[in-house]
Amino acid sequence: MPLIRISMRRGRPASHPAAIVDGVYRALRATFEVPENDLFAVVHQHEAEEFIFDNNFFGFNRSDALVIIQLNVANTRGVTQKKALYAAIAENLQKEPGLKPDDIFINLVEVKREDWSFGGGIAQYVA
Repeated sequence: MPLIRISMRRGRPASHPAAIVDGVYRALRATFEVPENDLFAVVHQHEAEEFIFDNNFFGFNRSDALVIIQLNVANTRGVTQKKALYAAIAENLQKEPGLKPDDIFINLVEVKREDWSFGGGIAQYVA
């Protein structure tokens, strides 16, 4: 049920968006027990003037390759699972497409199960 939103600057190799989605999805499957085929992702690519961030906030050394990953998920996981997810995403994205850890920014947005409709105007988890 996660909704994956990925934002980055335009101009990356064509293979990067798919590799990033794949790395995030594999991490979700491994740590959040997301079922197979539960994949909904949106990739946003922005011009430099539309993608603004501080290069050094929290002591990191971010580059123009920064990727912001926002995940809408049900509020059913604890801190241990969340930490495992963050680590798995970072590990996956370092391998493919070769992002450096400082360029991986992750934000979870937790919602209740009744906040999802996968189609038909029905709240499938509470119907």
